[in-house]
Amino acid sequence: MVLNRVVTATALAVGGYFLSRQMGKKGRSDDKTFVEETIEVNVPLHAAYNQWTQFAEFPNFMASVREVRQLDDRRLHWKATIAGVEKEWDAEITEQVPDRRIAWRSTSGVRNEGVVTFQKLSDDHTRITLKMSYAPEGPAEKLGDALGAVRMEARSNLQRFKDMIEARGKESGAWRGQISQH
Repeated sequence: MVLNRVVTATALAVGGYFLSRQMGKKGRSDDKTFVEETIEVNVPLHAAYNQWTQFAEFPNFMASVREVRQLDDRRLHWKATIAGVEKEWDAEITEQVPDRRIAWRSTSGVRNEGVVTFQKLSDDHTRITLKMSYAPEGPAEKLGDALGAVRMEARSNLQRFKDMIEARGKESGAWRGQISQH
C-alpha cells in the first residue's frame, strides 16, 4: 500500500515536471505555439502540390478536420474537432504559388496561420514542409499543446497524406491559380 502511494506520488511529480518543462518549451511565443513538420512523398512535385489544393479532401487525411468548404479562390470555411470540442473558423489564403507554396491565416474563430511548401527532390520525389502557428484556447487545448498533441497530429496528417497520394499515384484534381499577398 505504501509502495503504491510512493510510486503514484513519484509518477505525479515526474509528470508535473515534464508538463512544466513543456509549458515553457521553445517554439512558444506569448500565447502562440509553432509547429514545423516535413515529409517526403514518392510522387512528382506537381502531383503533391495539386492534391494539396483539393481542400475539400482534407478530411480524408486530417484526423480532426470534419469539413473544409472552399468559398472562393481565397477563402475557406473549416469545421474540426479540437480537444473534443466542435469548432469552426474561416481562413484566407494569403499566398499561393503553383508547385511552391500555399500560405494562410485564419480570419475568424480558431487562431492559426502557416505555410506549406513543396520542394522537388527528383522527378518522382517531393519534400513537403508544413509550418504553422496556433493559439490554444482553454485548459484542455493548453494541456494537449503542452503534451505535443498538435505536433503529433500534424506529423500523422502528413503521413496519411503521403499514404493517400502514393496509393493513388496521382492527384484527384488541381487548382493552378496564383494568389499574392495584398
